[in-house]
Amino acid sequence: MMQTKTIKASLGQIFAWPIVLAALSGLGLVSALLGDDIWDWLSWLALATPVVVIVWFWAIRARARRRAYGDVRLSTS
Repeated sequence: MMQTKTIKASLGQIFAWPIVLAALSGLGLVSALLGDDIWDWLSWLALATPVVVIVWFWAIRARARRRAYGDVRLSTS
């Protein structure tokens, strides 16, 4: 019989990074409305960070899946 390992995490541990990314997105939206020059750069940086994090973790998961299951391609036949 296969045993599964469960990890218990508090709500703070689960939602800490999503809250940080949401606050960063909000900061980016507000800074885009406030002004020009440095505010534009701040808004681009703040709005790009969550996208970069998502792509980063998506790539890690895809790499782990390829290692676990092999590089299996769907056949069209």
